[in-house]
This record gives sequence, structure tokens and C-alpha cells, in this order.
Amino acid sequence: MRQVRSGVVLQGAYEPPLFGDMVEEIDALGFDHLWLTDSSLHARNSYTYLALAAMRSSRLTLGTAVTNPLTRHPAITAAAAATVDEISGGRMILGIGAGDRPLLALGMKPASVDSLRASIGAIRALWGGAHVDIEDAAFTLHDAHLRFPARPDIPVFISASGPRTLELAGEIADGVILLVGLFPEALGWALEHIDRGAAIGGRERPHVAVFAYGAIDDDEERALESARSIAAWFPQTAPVICELAGLSPSLIEEVKTRYAGGEFQEAAAAASLLPDDFVRRVALAGNAERALERITAVMEAGADSINVFPLGEGRMETVRAFSACITKLSGDRS
Repeated sequence: MRQVRSGVVLQGAYEPPLFGDMVEEIDALGFDHLWLTDSSLHARNSYTYLALAAMRSSRLTLGTAVTNPLTRHPAITAAAAATVDEISGGRMILGIGAGDRPLLALGMKPASVDSLRASIGAIRALWGGAHVDIEDAAFTLHDAHLRFPARPDIPVFISASGPRTLELAGEIADGVILLVGLFPEALGWALEHIDRGAAIGGRERPHVAVFAYGAIDDDEERALESARSIAAWFPQTAPVICELAGLSPSLIEEVKTRYAGGEFQEAAAAASLLPDDFVRRVALAGNAERALERITAVMEAGADSINVFPLGEGRMETVRAFSACITKLSGDRS
């Protein structure tokens, strides 16, 4: 049986001492990955917190979830990721994507797929010791090179929810951070696009890391309300997932109109329009039994890892409950 790999996704929303304690517990619980969001003004600096996580853990693979080619120049990203990789003893993953809603506060729009591809190529070349010259619509490099040694094969995971980005990830990435919800139709659709990209690249499918936002709570109404905010992200950023889940075009448009916030946590008014069943299909929103069903379905669909992004008040309680689900699923598969 395939090993069930798992991780935790956190924002830099916690003061450093508390964050360090959380990292130690996540490490002790046996998780494989710890991801930090990179959300410009919405949280503390991700690379600083990843360095802190490296010092407070011994085995976790650490990653950005995710950065983009716009808020930091790719050369700065290359240096930052290589630095965390060195501090952690080779435990870094660079998670990168086109960018999301927080870019609006900076007067930016998400990067194009072409710029995302170019930025990854430039970053990998810099890690490999090359002198890089590139003129892209989003950034420029003139005889750029790192003045310190970097691991040339730091893994790059692309965050994806749309067809072109999924195919790019399949073609060139070491892994895909999949943001398509937790129901079979969406997962199958996404994997088809990843496989199409892998075929173009003449390679096997890369690691598929599914992100599971939400809350695990015996109080199912509380869990549902904790998870509801992320549901509003899908009409705004991944409407095809809403269509696969059966939402009407008019509801998708209404949620998009009312979602004026930056981060998904700022979308409460829009999220209130969405039916409970949709929230449960795209997020963890219930007790441990319901969560185990969702986790099992994700792994059976073809994911290589599943990573919890805890929402609501009891975030570490959700992390602990998620760990217990992974332990049970691993035992059932042994």
C-alpha cells in the first residue's frame, strides 16, 4: 500500500514563540510537510518564519505556499529559498504560483503562465550556478548569478487550480499544490490536466499535494462556519470547480461580485451565499469521521499527499484531529 504522506499549512498569523511551539508539535505528530503562506501584507514574512521553523524542527520538509514572481523578484526568491534550504539542512521546497487576491492591495494582477514558467527557469538556473540573462514581461535579469552555493535541485511545486497552470505543473514542476477542493469530479479533472502536461514534457506525473482547508470539530455547525470562508475563494479564482460541483452560473457571479476582500478570510458576506453541501465538497467541514471520508477519497483519487490548512478558532485541535485521521488511514492501509 502507498504511504499516506501529510502536512500542515499555516499563515504567519502567530507571534514567534507560539509559532515555534506549534512547529515543534507538528514535527512531533509525524507530519511530513509544513507550508507557510506568502501573502504580502496579510501575514508575517514567510521566509523568516520558515527559518524559525527550520530551527524548531528536525524532520519536516518546509515550503512556501505559495510565493509568486511579482511581489518578489525571482532572483530574490532564489536567494531566499536557497538560504532556508541551507539553514534547514536541505529540507526546503519552493512553492510558487501566479499570485492571488492579496496582489490587488499592491496594484498588481496575477502573473501570466508564461512569466511563471520563465521565473521557475530563472530560479533553477541561478541555483545551478548559471549566469542568467532574461527579459520577461514581469522581470529582468542581466548577467545575474548567486555569489553563494545553492542546492541545484531544490524541489519546485507549482500551485494550480486552472487548466493552463495545471498543465504547466505537469510539464515542468517537481510537484503540484492542488487547490481544487476535495471531491472526486474536481480531483479527476485536475489530474487529467496535470497528466496532459506531463505527457507534453515526456515525463511521469509529479508529486500531487492536495491542500485541504477547513475545520474538524464535533460541533458540525461550528466546523461548517469555520470552513465557509474558503468556499468563497472558488467562484472568484476557480469557477470551473464550482461548475463541476453543480453551482449555478448566477450564484457563481453573485459570489464573485460580493467578494471584494483580499484574503479568503475577508469574504464572509460572499461565503454566506454558498450552500452547505458546496462547503463540504471543497473543504473539511465536520467531525473526524466526515474528515476521514474526505481524506480517504482524496488519496484514492490519486494524491500523493494531503495537507491541512486549519481554519476557525481551534486550529491546533484541527491539526491534531487531522493527524489522528492520517494515523487511522495509514493503519487501515498497512
